Amino acid sequence: MDSRINLRALWSKPSGDPIFVLDADGTIEDLVDYWKRMVKTSYDSATGLIEVRVLAFEPADATAIAQALLDESARMINQLSAVAREDAVRFAREELKVAQNRLREAREAMTSFRVKNQIVDPATDFQAQAGLVGSLENQLAEAQIEIDLLADVGDSDPRLIQAKRRAEVIVARIAAERAKVGAEDGQKDYAALAGDYERLLVDREFAEQAYVAALSTYDAARAESMRTSRYLAAHVLPTTAEVSRYPERLVILGLLGLFLMLLWSIATLLVYSLKDRR
Repeated sequence: MDSRINLRALWSKPSGDPIFVLDADGTIEDLVDYWKRMVKTSYDSATGLIEVRVLAFEPADATAIAQALLDESARMINQLSAVAREDAVRFAREELKVAQNRLREAREAMTSFRVKNQIVDPATDFQAQAGLVGSLENQLAEAQIEIDLLADVGDSDPRLIQAKRRAEVIVARIAAERAKVGAEDGQKDYAALAGDYERLLVDREFAEQAYVAALSTYDAARAESMRTSRYLAAHVLPTTAEVSRYPERLVILGLLGLFLMLLWSIATLLVYSLKDRR
């Protein structure tokens, strides 16, 4: 405020008054001590109102100081409110960021699994694969039955040759289909593959739920911080005095005269008392 409205200049009026004015060349500590004399505040705990009384040597100066004080107080309240709002939502924002990273990692892990194994949904893929192999095995059984029915004919019978050829093709196809999912005797560790997929699926679902919860918490924190904002409202704006009341020089001179008279009276009584003892 001193740099804004030059308090030293306002409170160093009038010149030639060594008692009530502020030394314009004084230190910041002198200015602070003088501030405590010239600016008085009182707080009413019942109503929550703050009353400020500002003294100066001219009414316009007192009004300017009071207005600057109001402006600076409003600016500080706004800063504190902004800090309070930011603190209220900072933790929720950090939790939301963690949930976003977790969800992104879970989705990337799911995508990597599908690309590596060339499977979109293992359950659907396994069912389709099992259904195809089962259909080929049924066809193989039919081909074997047909071969058995043609067992009495000669080996050169075209029907028997065709039935055996069909059975051989079906067997080869079954082996090829099983080779797509595993190499060792057509066996595949389906449990391990399905377990990995289910683990990734559970991680993704948990990350999605955590993200939704964190987003809801963040929105609630923002709404709550906006509702609990504090503002400085002046119920009475700074006013300019019409009559000068301070520094009440006559009252001070009267009290000083009375005090000096009391000292003179006491001193006189002491002198007469000493004379009576003699």
